[in-house]
Amino acid sequence: MEQGTVPTAVAISTLDVCQPAIDRGDDYFAHWGLTHFLLDGHHKLEAAATAGRPVRLLSLLALGESLAEAEDTARLPALRTRPRRTRGIGW
Repeated sequence: MEQGTVPTAVAISTLDVCQPAIDRGDDYFAHWGLTHFLLDGHHKLEAAATAGRPVRLLSLLALGESLAEAEDTARLPALRTRPRRTRGIGW
C-alpha cells in the first residue's frame, strides 16, 4: 500500500430487496440490502483502515441465497456505476 497498490479482499454477498413489514404512512419503499461476508482479506482491510487507504472488494453475489428477484440483481451493475449520493434517487 505504501507503493500505491490497492489490495483486494474477497467476499460472498447476498442482495435482499424487501418491503417494510408494516405500513406506517407514505414510506413504503423497497429497501435494498447488499451484505458482504468477507472470506479473504481481513488483514488487508485492517491495514487499509489504519492507514486511511482504499481497498478493492471482489464480491461474488450468491443469487440463489438472496431475497432479490432476477430483475433486481440485473440492475446492480448499472446502479454501481452511479455516484453514491444519487444511487437512491430516481429508481
